[in-house]
Amino acid sequence: MNAQPPSLACTGSSLGLLFRQVRDAMWARMADELAQAGHDLTFSQYITLKKLSEGPRGATELARAAELNPGAMTRLVDKLQARGFVERVTDPDDRRALTVQLTGLGQRMWLDINECGRRVRERALDGMSDDERDQLLSLLARVRDNLSFPGN
Repeated sequence: MNAQPPSLACTGSSLGLLFRQVRDAMWARMADELAQAGHDLTFSQYITLKKLSEGPRGATELARAAELNPGAMTRLVDKLQARGFVERVTDPDDRRALTVQLTGLGQRMWLDINECGRRVRERALDGMSDDERDQLLSLLARVRDNLSFPGN
């Protein structure tokens, strides 16, 4: 019994390229949505605000989420703090450490930019049924899990 050749659409280089193109298109749409809403944010700033919307975080965790080195994250937090979106507070579990949290202004900002994200996600999934959306997310999660290293 002969195995079927892989689909031309799923060769290694085209699959990786497609993932990259989707990621780039999502961020380009997000940047456009943010600009139309009057927000001047980088992708790393957006990811940091998103992570902080879940609760206070340490700089190391934020750097990992935004895929930045700790020094770059410190500068990013400085910029967000200067704009009044975040504040550094003493960690209640370790008074020597600081965590970062959203301010009231940052929470309001997050609600607005999260709506921008919702519009981009809806545009990306336009024309798909609920079952197709669920299947797409399930398949993408499987690809991610297949490529993840043990313990990550």
